[in-house]
Amino acid sequence: MLYLSDLDFTLLKSDLTISSYTKDVWNSCAKNNKLSIATARSYTGIKELLKGLDLKEPLILLDGTIIAKPNGEILHISAIGKELGNEILKTSKSVANLEPLIVAYEGSSEAFYYPKELNIYQQELLTTMKNRKRVISNEKHEAKSQNLKIVYMENEENTKILIDSLKEKLGENIEIKSAKDPYIDCYFTTILNPDGDKAHALKRLEELEGVDANNTTVFGDSHNDIAMFKLAGTSVAVANAIDELKEVATIVLNESNDQDGVAKYLQRECL
Repeated sequence: MLYLSDLDFTLLKSDLTISSYTKDVWNSCAKNNKLSIATARSYTGIKELLKGLDLKEPLILLDGTIIAKPNGEILHISAIGKELGNEILKTSKSVANLEPLIVAYEGSSEAFYYPKELNIYQQELLTTMKNRKRVISNEKHEAKSQNLKIVYMENEENTKILIDSLKEKLGENIEIKSAKDPYIDCYFTTILNPDGDKAHALKRLEELEGVDANNTTVFGDSHNDIAMFKLAGTSVAVANAIDELKEVATIVLNESNDQDGVAKYLQRECL
C-alpha cells in the first residue's frame, strides 16, 4: 500500500509540529508499507518539520511541481517557462497592478523571489522567511527559466479580477489554485504548470513506486487536495477539512489534525 499525506492542517498540528505518537505510528507503518507526503512546501521548508519521520519514498513538493527523493535529489519537475511566466506577470500588472512571489528552480535548488514593492500580505509572509537562504529580491520583475509557482497574495476583490483575467488570456496553458490563506488574512492564488499539481504528481509517484491507484490512500484538508482525492483508491479527509474536500472523500475522520487523525487511521489500517 502507498499512503500519501498532505502536511499543513493534515499531518502537521496547527502549531506546525508532529506529535511523538504520530511519529511512532508512521515509522511502524513504514516498515511494511510505502509512506510519503504531498505538500505545497519546498524541500528546504520540510526538512526541519519532518525530523523523526522515516521517509524512504519520493516526496511530492511545491503542490506537485517537484517530485524528489528524501535526500532532495530531483526526480521530476513541472515548471512554467520564462515566456509564459512573463505573460502572467504582464497580465497581473496591467489588470490589477499586482506583482507576485515566484518560487523557481535555479541551479540545483529552489529559490524564492519577492517583488520590489511588497503589499501588506507579502510583507507579513516575508517576516517569517528573513533568515532563510535563497530568498531574493526580483528587482527586474521578470519570470525565471523554470518557475515552479507564481504566487499572489491579495484581497478577495483583486483576486477575482486576477483569476478572471488570467483565465481569459491564458486558459488551459496554466493551472490556477486559489483559497483563503489559513495563516494570513488574504487569498493565496498559485499559478502552476497544468501538469504541476498533486493529482499529476500522484500518477507519476504511483508509476515510480509500481503501485496501482486502488492501493493508494491519500490524506488532506484543503482545495489543492481535491484532484488528488478523485484519483486515489481511498481518500481520507481529516475532521477539520473544508466541506468541498469532504464531499469527494471516501472517508471523513472524526479526528482533526490536532487530534492525530492521520496517525489514528494508519494505526487502525496498518498496525
